[in-house]
Amino acid sequence: MDKQFREDRYVNPYTDFGFKMLFGTEMNKELLISFINSLLCGKEVITDLKYLNSEHLGTSERDRRAVFDVYCENEYGEKILIEMQKAEQQFFKDRSIYYSTFPIREQGRKGEWNYELKAVYVIGILNFTFDDESSGYYHHKVQLMDVNSGKVFYDKLTFVYLEMPKFKKNENELNGMFDKWMFVLRNLSRLMERPAALQERVFEKLFETAEIAKFTKEQYEEYEESLKVYRDWKNTLDTAMKKAEKIGLEIGMAKGLEAGIAKGIEKGMAKGIEEGMAKGIEEGMAKGIEEGMAKGIEKGMAKGIEEGMAKGIEEGIEKTRLENAKKMLVKGFSVSDIADITGLSVEEISNL
Repeated sequence: MDKQFREDRYVNPYTDFGFKMLFGTEMNKELLISFINSLLCGKEVITDLKYLNSEHLGTSERDRRAVFDVYCENEYGEKILIEMQKAEQQFFKDRSIYYSTFPIREQGRKGEWNYELKAVYVIGILNFTFDDESSGYYHHKVQLMDVNSGKVFYDKLTFVYLEMPKFKKNENELNGMFDKWMFVLRNLSRLMERPAALQERVFEKLFETAEIAKFTKEQYEEYEESLKVYRDWKNTLDTAMKKAEKIGLEIGMAKGLEAGIAKGIEKGMAKGIEEGMAKGIEEGMAKGIEEGMAKGIEKGMAKGIEEGMAKGIEEGIEKTRLENAKKMLVKGFSVSDIADITGLSVEEISNL
């Protein structure tokens, strides 16, 4: 027995082999019935199912082939298509719509037909989350709706999506069959025994069926191959995600550095201009005061010298005229003659 099989007690339902063994065989039909009834939340109770051909080629050779994981019909003739989706696809929702057209078109009848259809259910068990990861809601029921009224327009086409990574309840938090089935699908390959909360007979059968030690040699080999494919796919996906994260981090760092440098230059220039202007004003004022004072002193001295010389000359001339007038009075010159010669007034001469 393979070492991994000895470590894992129960089959991994995310493998093709594991999912189809649990839900796609006639002998385990009651497991599928219980699971589907838990999804419908009491809307209707299915008591029997008939497995249908899971491979559809379309209406012509050019139509794209569709292969469903499980395709069945209940006792009312309603079609149920179940897909275990291991990885997110770019156009997953488009694919769901496309797949739903096969069980619709096959209901067409030649000749007279009033177009009445049986209900179609598309159930997607998703090992990934939709874009809105912030929402904790993981059980989606989608039908055609009138946008204006908000009411269901057509209830015979239903899409049910289960975002498995968002289901985080532990054994003690399980409430009802839906929670229990979600817990089983999320944790089966990691369990070493059937939890006490899963005591219903259907889960007893499930754990007996899923026990790897009870596989035949052929089942071991088929499961081992299916498990290898699943692990290779998961490793490839994990590697791609790590590379994408690394590239995203590098791009983010480069953009952040670029933006940081640009902002730093912008702030640096603004600060430099501000500081430069302040320093320029400060230095300009100091230099202006210094130069102004020097120039003022220089001009003041020049003007003082000029004015002083002018006044000195004027006072010297005045003194000379007065002295000459005194001499002329002594020698007997008349006051009028002295005034004419010296330019002094008669009053100034009389006061000598």
